[in-house]
Amino acid sequence: MSKKTMTTTAGNPIADNQNSLSAGARGPLLMQDYQLLEKLAHQNRERVPERVVHAKGSAAFGTLNITNDISKYTKAKVLQKGAKTKLLLRFSIVAGERGAADAERDVRGFALKFYTTEGNWDLAGNNTPVFFVRDPQKFPDFIHTQKRDPRSNLRSNTAAWDFWSLSPESLHQVTILMSDRGLPKGYRHINGYGSHTYSLINENNKRSWVKFHFKTKQGIQNYTNREAEAVVAKDRESSQRDLYESIERGEYPKWNFQIQIMSDEEAKNCPFNPFDLTKVWPHADYPLIEVGEIELNKNPENYFMQVEQSAFSPSNVVPGISWSPDKMLQARIFSYADAHRYRIGTHYEMLPVNRPVVEVNTYHMDGSMNFSEPSASKAYYEPNSFEGAVENRDFLEPPFPVDGDGDRYNHREGNDDFSQPRALFTLMNASQKEQLFSNIADAMDGVPQNIRDRQIALFEKVHPEYAAGVKKATSV
Repeated sequence: MSKKTMTTTAGNPIADNQNSLSAGARGPLLMQDYQLLEKLAHQNRERVPERVVHAKGSAAFGTLNITNDISKYTKAKVLQKGAKTKLLLRFSIVAGERGAADAERDVRGFALKFYTTEGNWDLAGNNTPVFFVRDPQKFPDFIHTQKRDPRSNLRSNTAAWDFWSLSPESLHQVTILMSDRGLPKGYRHINGYGSHTYSLINENNKRSWVKFHFKTKQGIQNYTNREAEAVVAKDRESSQRDLYESIERGEYPKWNFQIQIMSDEEAKNCPFNPFDLTKVWPHADYPLIEVGEIELNKNPENYFMQVEQSAFSPSNVVPGISWSPDKMLQARIFSYADAHRYRIGTHYEMLPVNRPVVEVNTYHMDGSMNFSEPSASKAYYEPNSFEGAVENRDFLEPPFPVDGDGDRYNHREGNDDFSQPRALFTLMNASQKEQLFSNIADAMDGVPQNIRDRQIALFEKVHPEYAAGVKKATSV
C-alpha cells in the first residue's frame, strides 16, 4: 500500500523529516529550515488556554430520540415526536484545572450540543438543578474562591466557606455538594439538568416556562470521601476511563429526557421566584413530563479536536426554544460565547465539532482564522440591493414580559434562602445526614473558627439538626 507524501501546512512536499538543516554535520542550524520552524511553532501552540471553569472534561457523541408528543408546548423541530438528532455531551469538573482528578468532590458539568435542522441548540447545565449564586455579579467572585490563592497557590477551604457563609443563597447547592451526591462514581451515574428556567414557544406563539431534566438510566452511584481517596491514588482519570471504555464495549449510557412546565400565569403567582437559579420547582406542583431519551454511542476520534475545541453556549437556541428572565442565564448568553472567542478564536463555530449541520449565512467579516469559503457576492453588508441573506420575520418570538424600573435590586430581600435546603435536608435518612456532616467537616479543615461559626449559624436557620450535626462533626 503506497503512502501519501508528507507536506508542510502549505502542502509543500517534505523530503527529510529526520534531520535539521545545518552548516556542516556539527554546525549550527540554518534559518531557512522552515519545516523545523513550522514544527516548533506549532508545538508551542498545541495547547489553547484551558477553560476558566469546567476545564477538565470528557465527552461522547450520541442521539436524542423524542418519543412523546409535547407539540402543545413547542414548535421546535428537534423536540417533535419521532425526531432523532445527533448530539455531543461533554461532562466536566467545575472548579478543578485540566490536571484535576476525576474523583473529587465538585459539581459536574453536563453540556449538550444538539446538531438540529434549525441550527445548533446548546444546553450547558450541571448535574445539580440549582447553583451557588443567583446574580451574575457574584459569579466571578465565587469562581475565585474555587481556584488557587494567589499568594500560596493552593486551593483554599477558607475562601470557599468565607464566601458561602456570607452568601445564604448558596445553602441549597452547598447542601447538595456536601451530600452523598457531591462525589459521583462516574459520569454515567449522574443526572443532568438545564438548571436555568428556559421557555418553550408553540405554533400559536404561546410561551411556557420550562426546566430540562436528564435522569440517568444507569442509576445514581457515588463515592464516600475515603473511597474516592483510594481511587485518586491509583487513577486520576477514573470517570474518563469509565465513560470511554463502556462505550467501546458497546454498553451505551442512556438518560431519560423530561421537562417541567409552568404557565406564565403560574409564574406570576408562584410563591418564590421561578427564575431564581438557587431554587427548584417542586415536582408535586410541576410534575415531570416524559419527552424522550438520549444515548451516547460514539467516542471522539480526537480529544483535542472534538472535546477541547468543543464550545457550548446558552446563546444557541432554535425556534421554539428560548430564554427567560433568569439573571444568571441572561449573563451566560453573553459570557459563554465571549469566552470561546477568547479561548479558541473569533470564528470558533466554524470548527468542525461546533459547526452546525445547516447552512450558515452571516455578515461577519474577516478576523483571525476565518476559513469560510470566499464569496463573489457584492452583498457583504445588510440591507443591500444584491442577493444576500435577509431576515425572516416568521421566526419572531412573542413579546418578552418585563416590568419595573431599572435599578440594582437586592436579590436577598424577601427571598427565602432556607425553605428549599430545609426540604432537601428533611428528605435525607439518618445515614445520608451523617455523611453530609462528615463531608462538611472534611471540607472545613483549616477554616478559621469565626467562619465556621458563621456558616453553622446559617445551617441553624435551615434546621437545628443540621447545625448540631455539623457542629459535632467539626469539633471531633
